Amino acid sequence: MLLWLIMAPFAVWAAVRVFGLESGYPTIQLLAFTPYVAVVSFVPLALAVLTKRIWPAVVAAGVVVALAACVLPRWIADTGAGAQTGPTLRVMTVNMLYGQADPGQIVRLVRDGAVDLLAVQEYTAEARAALHAAGLDETMPDAVTYPRADAGGSAVYSRFPLTDKGYRQLAGGFMQAHGRVQVPGAPEVYVESAHPCAPMGRVTDACWHADLAAQPAATPSGPVSVLMGDFNSTLDHEAFRGVVAKGYHDAADTAGAGLSTSWPYDNRWYFPSVTLDHILADKRVGVRKVVIHRIAGSDHRAVFAELVLPKASG
Repeated sequence: MLLWLIMAPFAVWAAVRVFGLESGYPTIQLLAFTPYVAVVSFVPLALAVLTKRIWPAVVAAGVVVALAACVLPRWIADTGAGAQTGPTLRVMTVNMLYGQADPGQIVRLVRDGAVDLLAVQEYTAEARAALHAAGLDETMPDAVTYPRADAGGSAVYSRFPLTDKGYRQLAGGFMQAHGRVQVPGAPEVYVESAHPCAPMGRVTDACWHADLAAQPAATPSGPVSVLMGDFNSTLDHEAFRGVVAKGYHDAADTAGAGLSTSWPYDNRWYFPSVTLDHILADKRVGVRKVVIHRIAGSDHRAVFAELVLPKASG
Protein backbone atom coordinates (compact mmCIF):
# COMPACT_ATOMS: atom_id res chain seq x y z
CA MET A 1 0.00 0.00 0.00
CA LEU A 2 2.82 2.41 0.87
CA LEU A 3 4.44 1.82 -2.51
CA TRP A 4 1.22 2.70 -4.35
CA LEU A 5 0.97 5.90 -2.32
CA ILE A 6 4.52 6.82 -3.29
CA MET A 7 3.80 6.19 -6.98
CA ALA A 8 0.45 8.00 -7.11
CA PRO A 9 1.80 11.58 -7.41
CA PHE A 10 4.13 10.54 -10.24
CA ALA A 11 1.32 8.75 -12.08
CA VAL A 12 -0.97 11.78 -11.75
CA TRP A 13 1.83 14.11 -12.89
CA ALA A 14 2.51 11.94 -15.95
CA ALA A 15 -1.20 11.87 -16.86
CA VAL A 16 -1.54 15.65 -16.53
CA ARG A 17 1.56 16.23 -18.65
CA VAL A 18 0.83 13.66 -21.37
CA PHE A 19 -2.83 14.60 -21.83
CA GLY A 20 -2.36 18.35 -21.41
CA LEU A 21 -4.63 18.62 -18.37
CA GLU A 22 -2.99 21.75 -16.92
CA SER A 23 -5.69 23.80 -15.28
CA GLY A 24 -5.08 26.75 -13.02
CA TYR A 25 -2.95 27.29 -9.95
CA PRO A 26 -0.73 25.52 -8.93
CA THR A 27 -0.79 22.94 -11.75
CA ILE A 28 0.54 25.34 -14.38
CA GLN A 29 3.41 26.44 -12.19
CA LEU A 30 4.36 22.91 -11.11
CA LEU A 31 4.41 21.48 -14.64
CA ALA A 32 7.45 23.62 -15.44
CA PHE A 33 9.46 21.27 -13.20
CA THR A 34 8.57 18.12 -15.14
CA PRO A 35 12.21 17.34 -16.11
CA TYR A 36 13.10 17.07 -12.41
CA VAL A 37 10.08 14.88 -11.71
CA ALA A 38 11.08 12.64 -14.63
CA VAL A 39 14.43 11.98 -12.94
CA VAL A 40 12.92 11.36 -9.49
CA SER A 41 10.29 9.01 -10.99
CA PHE A 42 12.96 6.32 -11.09
CA VAL A 43 12.76 6.09 -7.28
CA PRO A 44 9.38 4.29 -7.05
CA LEU A 45 10.43 2.04 -9.93
CA ALA A 46 13.61 1.07 -8.07
CA LEU A 47 11.63 0.45 -4.88
CA ALA A 48 9.15 -1.76 -6.72
CA VAL A 49 11.93 -3.77 -8.33
CA LEU A 50 13.88 -4.14 -5.08
CA THR A 51 10.78 -5.33 -3.21
CA LYS A 52 9.78 -7.61 -6.11
CA ARG A 53 6.33 -6.08 -6.49
CA ILE A 54 5.32 -6.94 -10.06
CA TRP A 55 2.29 -4.70 -10.70
CA PRO A 56 3.72 -1.66 -8.95
CA ALA A 57 6.88 -2.19 -11.01
CA VAL A 58 4.85 -2.31 -14.24
CA VAL A 59 2.94 0.88 -13.40
CA ALA A 60 6.11 2.67 -12.25
CA ALA A 61 7.88 1.66 -15.46
CA GLY A 62 4.99 3.07 -17.48
CA VAL A 63 5.25 6.37 -15.62
CA VAL A 64 9.02 6.54 -16.19
CA VAL A 65 8.60 5.83 -19.91
CA ALA A 66 5.81 8.41 -20.27
CA LEU A 67 7.81 11.17 -18.59
CA ALA A 68 11.00 10.22 -20.44
CA ALA A 69 9.14 10.41 -23.75
CA CYS A 70 8.10 13.97 -22.87
CA VAL A 71 11.53 15.15 -21.76
CA LEU A 72 14.34 13.21 -23.47
CA PRO A 73 13.68 14.39 -27.07
CA ARG A 74 14.85 17.86 -26.00
CA TRP A 75 18.28 16.34 -25.39
CA ILE A 76 18.53 14.88 -28.91
CA ALA A 77 19.37 17.12 -31.86
CA ASP A 78 17.05 16.94 -34.88
CA THR A 79 19.66 17.42 -37.59
CA GLY A 80 17.15 17.12 -40.43
CA ALA A 81 14.80 19.92 -39.34
CA GLY A 82 14.52 22.99 -41.56
CA ALA A 83 16.95 24.35 -44.10
CA GLN A 84 20.42 22.80 -44.08
CA THR A 85 22.03 25.32 -46.42
CA GLY A 86 21.20 28.96 -46.90
CA PRO A 87 21.86 32.39 -45.39
CA THR A 88 22.76 32.48 -41.69
CA LEU A 89 20.72 34.53 -39.24
CA ARG A 90 22.04 34.97 -35.70
CA VAL A 91 19.44 35.97 -33.14
CA MET A 92 19.34 36.56 -29.40
CA THR A 93 16.67 37.30 -26.80
CA VAL A 94 17.09 38.76 -23.32
CA ASN A 95 14.75 39.77 -20.52
CA MET A 96 16.34 42.84 -18.88
CA LEU A 97 14.47 42.62 -15.54
CA TYR A 98 12.91 46.09 -15.51
CA GLY A 99 15.86 47.38 -17.51
CA GLN A 100 18.44 46.43 -14.87
CA ALA A 101 20.48 43.95 -16.96
CA ASP A 102 24.09 44.90 -17.70
CA PRO A 103 23.97 46.80 -21.03
CA GLY A 104 27.70 46.44 -21.64
CA GLN A 105 27.49 42.66 -21.39
CA ILE A 106 24.52 42.54 -23.75
CA VAL A 107 26.38 44.64 -26.33
CA ARG A 108 29.49 42.45 -25.99
CA LEU A 109 27.42 39.33 -26.61
CA VAL A 110 25.83 40.97 -29.65
CA ARG A 111 29.23 41.89 -31.08
CA ASP A 112 31.01 38.65 -30.18
CA GLY A 113 28.17 36.57 -31.60
CA ALA A 114 27.65 38.79 -34.67
CA VAL A 115 23.96 38.93 -33.69
CA ASP A 116 21.66 40.14 -36.46
CA LEU A 117 18.42 40.43 -34.48
CA LEU A 118 18.03 41.12 -30.76
CA ALA A 119 14.70 40.83 -28.94
CA VAL A 120 14.39 42.55 -25.56
CA GLN A 121 11.71 42.24 -22.88
CA GLU A 122 11.13 44.28 -19.69
CA TYR A 123 12.55 47.18 -21.68
CA THR A 124 12.51 50.59 -20.03
CA ALA A 125 13.54 54.10 -21.08
CA GLU A 126 16.58 53.72 -18.84
CA ALA A 127 17.48 50.47 -20.60
CA ARG A 128 17.21 52.16 -23.98
CA ALA A 129 19.55 54.94 -22.87
CA ALA A 130 22.00 52.49 -21.31
CA LEU A 131 22.13 50.27 -24.39
CA HIS A 132 22.69 53.33 -26.55
CA ALA A 133 25.52 54.50 -24.28
CA ALA A 134 27.07 51.02 -24.44
CA GLY A 135 27.18 51.25 -28.25
CA LEU A 136 24.36 48.95 -29.31
CA ASP A 137 23.11 51.44 -31.92
CA GLU A 138 26.51 51.34 -33.64
CA THR A 139 26.24 47.57 -34.16
CA MET A 140 22.47 47.38 -34.67
CA PRO A 141 21.53 50.70 -36.30
CA ASP A 142 17.81 50.06 -36.68
CA ALA A 143 15.28 49.26 -33.97
CA VAL A 144 11.62 49.24 -33.02
CA THR A 145 11.35 50.22 -29.36
CA TYR A 146 8.47 50.59 -26.92
CA PRO A 147 9.92 51.29 -23.47
CA ARG A 148 7.71 51.25 -20.37
CA ALA A 149 8.35 51.80 -16.69
CA ASP A 150 6.91 48.38 -15.77
CA ALA A 151 7.67 44.90 -17.13
CA GLY A 152 5.63 45.45 -20.32
CA GLY A 153 8.23 47.25 -22.47
CA SER A 154 9.53 45.58 -25.62
CA ALA A 155 12.08 46.12 -28.38
CA VAL A 156 13.69 44.55 -31.43
CA TYR A 157 17.14 45.69 -32.59
CA SER A 158 18.46 44.80 -36.03
CA ARG A 159 21.70 44.83 -37.99
CA PHE A 160 19.52 45.11 -41.12
CA PRO A 161 16.96 47.85 -41.91
CA LEU A 162 13.61 47.17 -40.23
CA THR A 163 10.30 47.76 -41.99
CA ASP A 164 6.64 47.43 -40.98
CA LYS A 165 7.51 48.38 -37.40
CA GLY A 166 4.84 48.01 -34.76
CA TYR A 167 3.73 46.27 -31.60
CA ARG A 168 1.15 43.81 -30.39
CA GLN A 169 -0.77 44.69 -27.22
CA LEU A 170 -1.56 41.59 -25.19
CA ALA A 171 -4.51 41.01 -22.86
CA GLY A 172 -2.12 40.75 -19.93
CA GLY A 173 -0.88 44.28 -20.60
CA PHE A 174 2.55 43.53 -22.07
CA MET A 175 3.69 44.80 -25.48
CA GLN A 176 5.45 42.79 -28.19
CA ALA A 177 7.55 44.82 -30.63
CA HIS A 178 7.80 43.45 -34.15
CA GLY A 179 9.15 44.24 -37.60
CA ARG A 180 10.41 42.78 -40.86
CA VAL A 181 13.93 42.50 -42.24
CA GLN A 182 15.35 41.50 -45.58
CA VAL A 183 18.33 39.18 -45.16
CA PRO A 184 20.38 38.94 -48.38
CA GLY A 185 19.61 35.72 -50.25
CA ALA A 186 16.61 34.79 -48.07
CA PRO A 187 12.88 35.49 -47.99
CA GLU A 188 11.71 38.38 -45.83
CA VAL A 189 11.92 37.66 -42.09
CA TYR A 190 9.19 38.63 -39.62
CA VAL A 191 10.47 38.93 -36.04
CA GLU A 192 8.56 39.55 -32.81
CA SER A 193 9.73 39.95 -29.20
CA ALA A 194 7.37 37.70 -27.23
CA HIS A 195 6.37 38.24 -23.60
CA PRO A 196 3.09 36.71 -22.40
CA CYS A 197 2.15 37.50 -18.81
CA ALA A 198 3.45 35.21 -16.06
CA PRO A 199 1.09 32.65 -14.46
CA MET A 200 1.64 33.69 -10.86
CA GLY A 201 -1.72 32.65 -9.44
CA ARG A 202 -5.41 32.29 -10.11
CA VAL A 203 -5.84 35.87 -11.36
CA THR A 204 -2.97 35.83 -13.86
CA ASP A 205 -3.47 32.28 -15.14
CA ALA A 206 -6.29 33.49 -17.41
CA CYS A 207 -4.17 36.20 -19.06
CA TRP A 208 -1.33 33.66 -19.46
CA HIS A 209 -3.61 31.41 -21.49
CA ALA A 210 -4.96 34.37 -23.48
CA ASP A 211 -1.52 35.83 -24.21
CA LEU A 212 -0.12 32.51 -25.41
CA ALA A 213 -3.18 31.92 -27.59
CA ALA A 214 -2.65 35.38 -29.13
CA GLN A 215 0.88 34.63 -30.33
CA PRO A 216 1.11 34.94 -34.15
CA ALA A 217 1.19 31.87 -36.35
CA ALA A 218 4.01 31.19 -38.79
CA THR A 219 3.18 31.72 -42.45
CA PRO A 220 4.66 28.83 -44.47
CA SER A 221 4.00 30.58 -47.78
CA GLY A 222 4.86 34.08 -46.54
CA PRO A 223 7.73 35.71 -44.62
CA VAL A 224 9.98 33.51 -42.51
CA SER A 225 8.73 33.91 -38.93
CA VAL A 226 10.93 34.13 -35.83
CA LEU A 227 9.21 34.55 -32.49
CA MET A 228 11.54 34.90 -29.51
CA GLY A 229 11.43 36.06 -25.94
CA ASP A 230 10.33 35.25 -22.41
CA PHE A 231 7.28 33.04 -22.90
CA ASN A 232 6.81 32.38 -19.16
CA SER A 233 6.19 28.76 -20.12
CA THR A 234 8.01 25.57 -21.03
CA LEU A 235 7.55 22.72 -23.47
CA ASP A 236 5.74 20.89 -20.67
CA HIS A 237 2.85 23.34 -20.92
CA GLU A 238 0.10 22.44 -23.37
CA ALA A 239 -0.58 26.14 -23.97
CA PHE A 240 3.01 26.72 -25.09
CA ARG A 241 3.05 23.58 -27.23
CA GLY A 242 0.00 25.10 -28.90
CA VAL A 243 2.13 28.10 -29.91
CA VAL A 244 4.82 25.82 -31.32
CA ALA A 245 2.15 23.93 -33.24
CA LYS A 246 1.30 27.13 -35.16
CA GLY A 247 4.06 26.29 -37.62
CA TYR A 248 7.18 26.67 -35.46
CA HIS A 249 9.86 24.56 -33.90
CA ASP A 250 11.74 25.41 -30.73
CA ALA A 251 15.39 26.17 -31.62
CA ALA A 252 16.84 24.75 -28.40
CA ASP A 253 14.72 21.60 -28.67
CA THR A 254 15.80 21.16 -32.30
CA ALA A 255 19.48 21.67 -31.43
CA GLY A 256 19.39 19.18 -28.54
CA ALA A 257 19.71 21.98 -25.97
CA GLY A 258 16.09 21.95 -24.86
CA LEU A 259 16.97 21.08 -21.27
CA SER A 260 19.16 24.16 -20.87
CA THR A 261 17.42 26.37 -18.33
CA SER A 262 17.01 30.14 -18.36
CA TRP A 263 15.18 31.20 -15.16
CA PRO A 264 15.59 32.03 -12.36
CA TYR A 265 19.16 33.22 -12.38
CA ASP A 266 20.84 35.69 -10.04
CA ASN A 267 24.01 35.85 -8.00
CA ARG A 268 22.49 34.00 -5.05
CA TRP A 269 20.72 30.95 -6.44
CA TYR A 270 19.96 29.12 -9.65
CA PHE A 271 18.15 25.93 -8.68
CA PRO A 272 15.72 24.52 -9.44
CA SER A 273 15.55 26.41 -12.72
CA VAL A 274 13.31 26.06 -15.75
CA THR A 275 13.28 26.94 -19.45
CA LEU A 276 11.06 29.99 -19.93
CA ASP A 277 12.98 31.80 -22.70
CA HIS A 278 12.65 30.43 -26.21
CA ILE A 279 13.47 31.10 -29.83
CA LEU A 280 10.77 29.76 -32.14
CA ALA A 281 11.49 29.66 -35.86
CA ASP A 282 9.13 28.50 -38.55
CA LYS A 283 9.67 25.00 -39.85
CA ARG A 284 11.53 26.14 -42.95
CA VAL A 285 14.39 27.37 -40.75
CA GLY A 286 17.31 25.18 -39.70
CA VAL A 287 19.17 25.47 -36.39
CA ARG A 288 22.95 25.15 -36.17
CA LYS A 289 23.37 25.86 -32.46
CA VAL A 290 21.82 27.38 -29.37
CA VAL A 291 23.83 28.90 -26.51
CA ILE A 292 22.58 30.19 -23.15
CA HIS A 293 24.36 33.17 -21.53
CA ARG A 294 24.17 34.49 -17.99
CA ILE A 295 23.42 38.21 -17.87
CA ALA A 296 24.44 40.23 -14.84
CA GLY A 297 21.55 42.20 -13.35
CA SER A 298 18.82 40.00 -14.84
CA ASP A 299 17.01 36.99 -13.42
CA HIS A 300 16.88 35.48 -16.92
CA ARG A 301 19.61 34.08 -19.11
CA ALA A 302 19.93 35.28 -22.69
CA VAL A 303 19.30 32.74 -25.46
CA PHE A 304 21.37 32.89 -28.65
CA ALA A 305 20.65 30.84 -31.79
CA GLU A 306 22.36 30.50 -35.12
CA LEU A 307 19.64 29.85 -37.66
CA VAL A 308 19.77 28.74 -41.29
CA LEU A 309 17.24 30.52 -43.49
CA PRO A 310 15.79 29.03 -46.66
CA LYS A 311 17.13 30.47 -49.88
CA ALA A 312 15.10 33.08 -51.68
CA SER A 313 13.18 31.68 -54.62
CA GLY A 314 14.27 32.70 -58.07
